[in-house]
Amino acid sequence: MTAATIHRAKITEHLQEIKDAIAMGLESRPATIGFHTSACAVDLLELYLHKTGKIPVGMQIKHEWFKRPKPGQKILPLAERHLQVAFPRKGEIFELMYTLEEKRNILIYGHSTLPEIKQSFLAFEKLKHISLSLLQEAGEEIEAPND
Repeated sequence: MTAATIHRAKITEHLQEIKDAIAMGLESRPATIGFHTSACAVDLLELYLHKTGKIPVGMQIKHEWFKRPKPGQKILPLAERHLQVAFPRKGEIFELMYTLEEKRNILIYGHSTLPEIKQSFLAFEKLKHISLSLLQEAGEEIEAPND
């Protein structure tokens, strides 16, 4: 299997799990939303950067890189240090990924509220829309499960 094939399979799995969690009710599946939105976001970004040749095929992106930088931080954020490449809508994508990472552990391990779950889900939906559009422009089609 090629790296792109593996990413597509993972993305499809994540999207299906998210769809199933929505059907069951977001409030009853916070861990599913926290894990799969974060993991899918990373896979979408990694596939795009591989497809466009911005990062080498063997390079992996880690969700931990998207810890939100502190205001006034003097060193580059982790994501910027590891991904020193330019691509369309990078700032917007990173901001959405920071939101997902902020909520990830609360949703997976902690006691989350419905507004936190919704915030994470909505950030992911925006990121998915942007990512699928960029992937399509790069010649990569991802079929999302029917909503």
